[in-house]
Amino acid sequence: MSPAADPIAALREHLAEIADLQHVAMLMDWDQQTHMPPRGAAARGQAAGTIERLAHDRTADPALGALLDAAEAAGEDAGLVRAVREDHERARRVPAELVAEMAETAVEAQGVWSAARAADDFAAFAPVLRRHVELCRRYAACFPEVDHPYDALLQRYEPGARTDEVRRVFARLREGLVPLIARIAERPDPGDLPGPFPVDVQRTLALEMARSIGYDDAAWRIDEAEHPFMANPARDDVRITTKEEDHTLAIGLFGVLHETGHGLYEHQIDPAWDRTTVGTGTSLAVHESQSRLWENMVGRSRAFWSHWYPRAQELFPDRLDGLALDDFLRHVNVVRPSLIRVDADEATYCLHILLRFELEVALLEGTLEVDDLPAAWNARTTELLGIDVPSDADGVLQDVHWAHGVLGYFPTYALGTMIAAQLWEAAHVAIPDLDHRLAAGDPAALRDWLRAHVHRYGRTRTGDELLRAVTGGGLDPEPLLRYLGEKYGELYDL
Repeated sequence: MSPAADPIAALREHLAEIADLQHVAMLMDWDQQTHMPPRGAAARGQAAGTIERLAHDRTADPALGALLDAAEAAGEDAGLVRAVREDHERARRVPAELVAEMAETAVEAQGVWSAARAADDFAAFAPVLRRHVELCRRYAACFPEVDHPYDALLQRYEPGARTDEVRRVFARLREGLVPLIARIAERPDPGDLPGPFPVDVQRTLALEMARSIGYDDAAWRIDEAEHPFMANPARDDVRITTKEEDHTLAIGLFGVLHETGHGLYEHQIDPAWDRTTVGTGTSLAVHESQSRLWENMVGRSRAFWSHWYPRAQELFPDRLDGLALDDFLRHVNVVRPSLIRVDADEATYCLHILLRFELEVALLEGTLEVDDLPAAWNARTTELLGIDVPSDADGVLQDVHWAHGVLGYFPTYALGTMIAAQLWEAAHVAIPDLDHRLAAGDPAALRDWLRAHVHRYGRTRTGDELLRAVTGGGLDPEPLLRYLGEKYGELYDL
C-alpha cells in the first residue's frame, strides 16, 4: 500500500525518523553528563548540532504538514495530530541554523560552567551565558505574536503557559509560603540526621525503594552525575542518575525517589506511542509533578516510612537505632532556608524557583545584564530566603540549566509541584485507603492510578486536559498550600 493510500502509516514512518534522532540526541546528552571525557566537548557539540538540525528539518518539513492533514482526515488519534502539529508549526518558525547553534553552544557551555563553578568564577561563565541570552532572544523573536517574549521560551517546556499567569500563581505561592516559613522558624530546629551514611548502603536502600515503585532492572539503569537527571531514549530504556554524599540521606536517597518518579512516567506510557514524538511526558511541569509526588508526598510521608523505617534502621544501625519514627520524620522534613535549590525543603523550594523566574525574565527583557546577575541573585536570595550568599558557586552558578541555555525551564519546577499536590488530593479521593496501602509497603494502587490518569497518554493529552479530567479544574496553588500547611502543622505543632 502506498503512503498516499495509507496516510496514518506514512505519518508514523515520518515520526519514527524524528523519534530516532531524538533517541540519539538523548543518548549523547546522557553520555556527556555521565561518561564523556572533558576534551570530547568540542566534537560532541558539533555532533549534537547536526542531530538537532536534522530533527528540526524533519519536524519543519512541509511534507509533515500534509501528512498531518491526511491522517486527521483518515481518523488518526486527535491528540497525536494536535501535539505533532504544534511541533511542526513551531519548528517552521525557527531557522535550523539557530537550532543547531543553540545545541552547539549548550554543549560548549556545559564544560565552561562546570569549571567555573569549581573555581567559583562567574566571570569565566559570563561570556557563554551572554551568548545563550542572545540566542534565546533570537528564538523568542520568531514568535512576535506572544504577549511577552518570555512566553515563547516558557512554551517550549510548558505548552500554553503564559508569563502573566505564572506571575499570578507565583505571587499566591509567595503570599502563602512566607508566613508559613516564618511560623516554622519560631519552632525548635530538629537538626540534621547524624551521619555518616555510607553511599553504597544508601544505594542499596534507594534501589529497594525504587524497585517497589516501579524501577525495572531489565529496562532501567542508574549512574552518577554532577547534577542528577533522568533520560529516556525509549520506554524500556530509562536512565536515572544520582549523586550520593555520605553526610546526608537527602541528596542520594530522596534524589533517587525523585528521578524514579520521572522514569516511571516514561516507562508507563502506552506502547502505542513508541517511536512517535508523543511517547514522552506531555510537559515539564507534569513531568516534575511525578518526581515531586514520589520524592516528597510519598517519600517523606509517615505512611511510606511506617513500612521502610525498620529496613533503614537495619541498614544504618549505628545512626538510626533508638531514633523514633516521629523524630526521623522531623529530621527528613526539616524546614530551613538554604542556599542550594536541590537541597531545599518542601516549604522553601518554590521560593528558589520564584527567584530564578524573575531573573530570567529580566535577562530576556534586558532590564538585567549578565554581569549584574550575581549581585541580583544575592539580593533576591536575602530578600526571599533571609540568608546571605557566600560565593557564586553556592549562588548563581549552582544550577546547570543556564549552561544548557534553557531559559523558560525553571518555572516548570514550581508549576509541577502545584500539580503534584492537586494529583495527591485526587488520588486520596480515588483511593481512600492510600495511606494504609503505602504503610503496608504497597504503592501499586497509586502507580496504577497514575498510569491510568496521567502516564499512559504521553503527549496526546495536554497538561490542562489531564488536570481537568482528574480534578475538575485547572492549575491551582491552593492544594499545595493546604498540603504544606497540614503537613508542617502536624510536624511542628503549629
